[in-house]
Amino acid sequence: MAPRGERRRPPPVRRPRRGRRHAPHEKEHRVSHTIVNPADEQVVATVTSATIEETDAAITGAATAQRDWAALAPVDRARMLRRFAEAVDGAVEELAAIEVRNSGHPISQARWEAGHVRDVLEYYSAAPERLFGRQIPVAGGLDVTFQEPLGVVGVITPWNFPMTIASWGFAPALAAGNAVVLKPAEWTPLTSMRLAELGLEAGLPEGLFQVVAGKGSVVGERFVTNPTVRKVVFTGSTEVGKHIMAGCAEQVKRVTLELGGKSANIVFADADLERAAATAPYGVFENAGQDCCARSRILVERSVYERFMELLEPAVAGVKVGDPADETTEMGPLVARQHLERVRSFVPDDADVAFHGSAPGGPGFWFAPTVLTPSRESRAAREEIFGPVVSVFPFDDEADAIRFANASEYGLSGSIWTRDLSRGIRVARAVESGNLSVNSHSSVRYATPFGGFKQSGLGRELGPDAPLAFTETKNVFLAVD
Repeated sequence: MAPRGERRRPPPVRRPRRGRRHAPHEKEHRVSHTIVNPADEQVVATVTSATIEETDAAITGAATAQRDWAALAPVDRARMLRRFAEAVDGAVEELAAIEVRNSGHPISQARWEAGHVRDVLEYYSAAPERLFGRQIPVAGGLDVTFQEPLGVVGVITPWNFPMTIASWGFAPALAAGNAVVLKPAEWTPLTSMRLAELGLEAGLPEGLFQVVAGKGSVVGERFVTNPTVRKVVFTGSTEVGKHIMAGCAEQVKRVTLELGGKSANIVFADADLERAAATAPYGVFENAGQDCCARSRILVERSVYERFMELLEPAVAGVKVGDPADETTEMGPLVARQHLERVRSFVPDDADVAFHGSAPGGPGFWFAPTVLTPSRESRAAREEIFGPVVSVFPFDDEADAIRFANASEYGLSGSIWTRDLSRGIRVARAVESGNLSVNSHSSVRYATPFGGFKQSGLGRELGPDAPLAFTETKNVFLAVD
C-alpha cells in the first residue's frame, strides 16, 4: 500500500500529558534532553524527561483505561484500531519528515517506515475478533479456554527504528485488550510522541496508549519494578536486556526481548555472484548499519572470494550517502556523536580496510561505508558494530561456513546465497538464527514472526500469533450433572 497524505510541518514538541500528574517536588528532579539533527547538528527540539512519579501516574491511568478497553466488544476495539491506522495513513509524510530530522533516516526510508506503522495497525485491527479460545473434550462436562489480556504493558523502544519497532509492541498489545505505556529512546522520541497524539485523535480512550519520554534508568526501570505493569517489551542491547530480564524475574513478570545481532551473509560459489555482490551493501549499510539484522559478516566460498570482492567494491562505492531529505539518498548519518565515536573505534588506523565508499564531511555524524578483511578472531568479527562497517571472510566448504556463522553469541538474522535449493534449505536449518533469507536480505514482514536465537532475544514479535503473547490462557471447566 503506497504511503499517502499531505506533507505537513512537524508539530511542536510537547511534554506528554496523558495520565500524568505533577509531584510537588518534581522541579528538583526534572531533566530536559536536547534533540539534535544528526545530519547538521542543529537543535530540533527539547524534550522534558518524566519523573518516577509521573511514570507511576501514567501507569495508573493506563490501568484504568485498560479495564474499559477490555470490556468493549471486539468489533468496537477493531474499529478503533482501524481508525488509528487511517490517522497514521493521513500523517505518513508528516511522520517521515519528523524522522528525517530526528533520526537522520533518508526520506524514502522514513516514508516506508511510517507506512509500515499504518500496515501493522491495519493487520492487527483484525485480531480482536480472532482471539479464539478452544473447546477441549473432557469427561463430565464442558471445558473451554479464554485468552485474557494481561493489563498494562510497558514497551521500551530503541533509537534505530523508533516508530516501526514501537508499532510491533503497541499494535498487537492493544489488539489483545491491553493498555500500553511506551518509553522511546532519549535520542529519538519525536515520532512516538506524535503517534500517541494520532491515537487520541483517532478516538482511542484517554490513557490507553501513552508515550512517556525519559531516561531508561527512571522510566524504563519503573516499568520493571511497578507491579501494575504485567509485561515489558524491550528492544535494545543485550546487556540492558539481561538487566530487564533479571528485574522482571523478581515479580515473575513476562518479557519479550529483541536484542543484538551479528548476522552472516553466506555466499556459495554457485550463487548469482553479481546479484549477491550488488545487494550485499544494502544488507548491512541500510540505516547506516544501525540495524540489529545487519549482515555485518560476509562469508564467501574461497574459490570465488577474489571475484566477489571485485564485484563488491563498485557496489559499495555506489551507495549514495548524503542529505537525508534528498529523495535519492540511500544512507544518512549515524544517530549521534557518541555513537559515531564508538563505530570509529572498530576501524583504527591499522585496521584491515579493503576499501570504502564516501560520505560528506562535517557538520553531522557521517561515516563512510567501510569493508574490512580482518581475522575471524578480531573484535570487528565478533562484536556488534551497529554502523556501516562490514567484514568479509573466505570459507572452505559448507561445514566451515555453518561453523563460522554459528560462532557467535547472537542469532538474529542472516542470508544464504546459492542456486542449489537443497543446500539452501540444509544450511538454513543448520544456522542458529531466528530469521533467514535465501537469495535475499529480507528480515521483516509484519505477517511473519520475528525474533532471535541465543543472546539475540527471547520471544517473538509480529506474525499472526503476536497478540497471544499479550494474553493469559484461562481454562474453565463446566460440570454437567
